[in-house]
Order: sequence, then C-alpha cells, then structure tokens
Amino acid sequence: MTTLAFDDEGVDVVYEGTEFRLEKDLLEEATEKSYYDVTDHEVLQIVAEQPNLQGEPRRVGDILD
Repeated sequence: MTTLAFDDEGVDVVYEGTEFRLEKDLLEEATEKSYYDVTDHEVLQIVAEQPNLQGEPRRVGDILD
C-alpha cells in the first residue's frame, strides 16, 4: 500500500514500508507541470511500478484547498 500526504512544499510518501519525501520542485520537473496541477495518480505512477489507480485523479491544488 502507498500513502501520500500532500502539503505546499511536496509530498510525504510511504511506499512498501519506506518513508520518503518528494519535493515540489522534483515533481514539477518530472511532470513538466505546476505542482498544483499535478494529480495524485501522477505521483503514484512516479512512486510505484504498478500503481493501483482507483477513482478519479485529483489535482494537488484541489487536495490542498
């Protein structure tokens, strides 16, 4: 299971028991988008080899509102 916790500076991730942080700048570079336009599904695709994408993708900007 993968857990994502978003804030204005990046994402705290727990992936297969390992905790790490993806900074806002890294996500913007990886997706070529503004951090607030990146979706949770895109973050999962960066983190996991075969992510379990359920439901509609949500923009970081919407999650933080």
